[in-house]
Amino acid sequence: MSALQPVRGTHDLLPEDMRRFREVADTARRAALCFGYHEVATPIFEFTEVFKRTLGDTSDVVTKEMYTFTDKGGETVTLRPEGTAGVARALISGGLAQHLPLKYFYVGPMFRYERPQKGRLRQFHQTGVELLGVKEPQGDVEVIAIGVEFLRRIGAWDRCELELNTLGDTPSRQAYRRVLIDYLNDFRDRLSKDSLDRLEKNPLRVLDSKDENDQRIVADAPLYSDYLSAEAQDFFGRVKSGLDDLGIAYRINPRLVRGLDYYCHTCFEITCADLGAQKTVLAGGRYDGLVGMMGGPETAGVGWASGVERCSMLLNETPAAARPIAIVPLGEAAERKAAQLAGELRRQDFLVDLGYSGNMGKRMKRANKIEAIVAVILGDDELAKGEVSLKLLDTGEQKNVRLTDLEAALAAYR
Repeated sequence: MSALQPVRGTHDLLPEDMRRFREVADTARRAALCFGYHEVATPIFEFTEVFKRTLGDTSDVVTKEMYTFTDKGGETVTLRPEGTAGVARALISGGLAQHLPLKYFYVGPMFRYERPQKGRLRQFHQTGVELLGVKEPQGDVEVIAIGVEFLRRIGAWDRCELELNTLGDTPSRQAYRRVLIDYLNDFRDRLSKDSLDRLEKNPLRVLDSKDENDQRIVADAPLYSDYLSAEAQDFFGRVKSGLDDLGIAYRINPRLVRGLDYYCHTCFEITCADLGAQKTVLAGGRYDGLVGMMGGPETAGVGWASGVERCSMLLNETPAAARPIAIVPLGEAAERKAAQLAGELRRQDFLVDLGYSGNMGKRMKRANKIEAIVAVILGDDELAKGEVSLKLLDTGEQKNVRLTDLEAALAAYR
């Protein structure tokens, strides 16, 4: 492949794509802000141990997908494959536990070495929220509600479905783990190699297997919900009641799991069939054991992440580009005045385009090409009178305006 092509699994965000990207990211940011979440940013790369600890040695991300390298100082670092681990590390290294609860929002690039396909890239972007220090089920409800509000605001929620399940508490997990191992042991000769490895170290991850034969086997596995403790059932019931109170529809998916031990209680995904096979647009859950497992204080946590590129595909239309004001000078004296005028208007927050050369015809042609909303025309005659000519490019209407009144005359186009 030519070095002058983008690396496989990456893509350029040119203006139209960037407007879709910005619409999704900014909408998620505004939705989170309405719930009192503050934006944070963690480094794009971390010490590899941050992700190996949090994602597990048997996960596909760690074993197959991480971009890991040794830097010039001999440290092993990894481009972040997801956002939660960095936020949890920041809580520990920043000594933030004394400020709980913490309500965070983030947006940024993530990196995974995957087979590129629709909705799945090697460099992709996620928005996400993390609620740290809240152990009550109201936290789960709030976090889900942010995701729903975000999708509603981009016009996608009515095409989506919220799938919900519970992983229970530690007693529930231990009880189910034993039953699941007993069940899967009967199929050891048919399980994939990856699932055999997971069966020894983390059997719940077998339920996440993408191998078709594994999926047929786990389809008849015992249900997690049959082994929930009374406390876990109560917690899940309160989550469901909270969603009912908010009018948020959901479907219980008893096969929806998170294989890592620090996950507990609520797990959820929001899917959209419009996207085909890669239909998950937002996913999350409760991870009360994560910060403690990383060496920090035991800290409750719940959050979600959403793919910006996938959500961009759900926008009904590409947001329109802002339309500029075109300044069209005629003559050397007008050129100098136009530069001053452009500077003044930009300081007043107007979007201004000032061409670099050309006669009247070429400059007006450019103004139409960039879809300017109005042209400010100034030549020797206008300068002598202290005026400019304003031409509304949608209607062709034209009028003269004194320079001292220009800001007011353009106010509708700011």
